[in-house]
Amino acid sequence: MSSAHSAVPTAGSVPSPSASSSASSASSSAAPTIAELVEFVRRTARDEALIASLPLDPEGRTWIRLDGPGGSEAWLIGWPPGTGTGWHDHADSIGAFTTAAGSLKEHSLAVRLPTDGWKTLELTDGVDRSRELAAGQGRAFGQNHVHEVLNESEDVHAVSVHAYYPPLPRIRRFSRTGAVLRLEQTESPEDWQ
Repeated sequence: MSSAHSAVPTAGSVPSPSASSSASSASSSAAPTIAELVEFVRRTARDEALIASLPLDPEGRTWIRLDGPGGSEAWLIGWPPGTGTGWHDHADSIGAFTTAAGSLKEHSLAVRLPTDGWKTLELTDGVDRSRELAAGQGRAFGQNHVHEVLNESEDVHAVSVHAYYPPLPRIRRFSRTGAVLRLEQTESPEDWQ
């Protein structure tokens, strides 16, 4: 089974990844707070018609771009069994996501990494965190949050709602072998939209 390696979906699974959804929220001129992002993803995850409208693919992730609050970047993402993002961060963006259907697992690092100027880091003991996020559960995170998200189910799709502010300026992708985290590449919005 193929595994997508994007925090933001890779173009190709849905005809128009920039299509807006009816799950928009009122736009405001002020930047959204983390609480507003959390409220948005929770509310959107309860929109049964929207969740049902996401085309699901047995091999790769699918997505619909949503109108997030206050100019945030938001996505509805479908996760086939066995798919995941790989280790990554969202640069200077804060964010939140909620599982709308199925279950997702998040592995994260409880450490703030340097923002630039490194290729390999050795992680200390005790920085690994894991959480299971069943339907209706989610989390918020601050800038430079390093994690990977997985659908570990063998037979059930998962669906989730994500919101980031400011809209993702870049994503850093990492590989991990034991305690060693290696920066593999940095992507900009042109790479995934």
